[in-house]
Amino acid sequence: MAEDTDALLALTRLLSPHCRVTKMSGGALIADWKRTRFLGMTTADIRKLVGADREERAELVTGLVRAGCAPNRKKEYADAEVGRWLRGAHLLIRLIGFGRALRLLSLAAPGYIRSDPAAAEDVARLKRAVQSCGRGSWFVDDDCKAEAVTAFVLLRRQGLEAVLNVGVREHPFALHAWTSAAGLCIPDADPRGHAFTPVLTISGGGR
Repeated sequence: MAEDTDALLALTRLLSPHCRVTKMSGGALIADWKRTRFLGMTTADIRKLVGADREERAELVTGLVRAGCAPNRKKEYADAEVGRWLRGAHLLIRLIGFGRALRLLSLAAPGYIRSDPAAAEDVARLKRAVQSCGRGSWFVDDDCKAEAVTAFVLLRRQGLEAVLNVGVREHPFALHAWTSAAGLCIPDADPRGHAFTPVLTISGGGR
């Protein structure tokens, strides 16, 4: 069934990198190769990961985190941490180019990290921190590419849903990058009122 396949994929993305999932007749077997431990899950429990009941899903995720099979969600980043990530992203883009930097997103924000809906207030706080650090740094100087990459990576490392967009404007020609989450964009998707048509979107670790 397609539902079971989606549920197994969701379970795989949720697990720590040293855990592997194997489909079984009545569910799945999680092998923790780092600690040589094994955990069985029923098909009904696995389906909760793609079900509509967020409380059941949260309870299942919490159980996997306590068992050590899934990474715990990182708390909010302090403004100083945001600034360091922003400067690092800006330097990386300048050294290897924006396109190559996007290919490295799977390393900074691995695909196994779960994707839960972000709260608008959390995204708004991150947006203020990113823009404050970007505008207050002569090195970064309000660079949309660095701000978008930083926001995407930090949200994904917290296990939150985020989409990185690269857009184009024809007249006059310009490129712009932004990350969207919870209905907000970091930086703004239409700076100074200019609309950009998305030509590239990345919703997971480098994909």
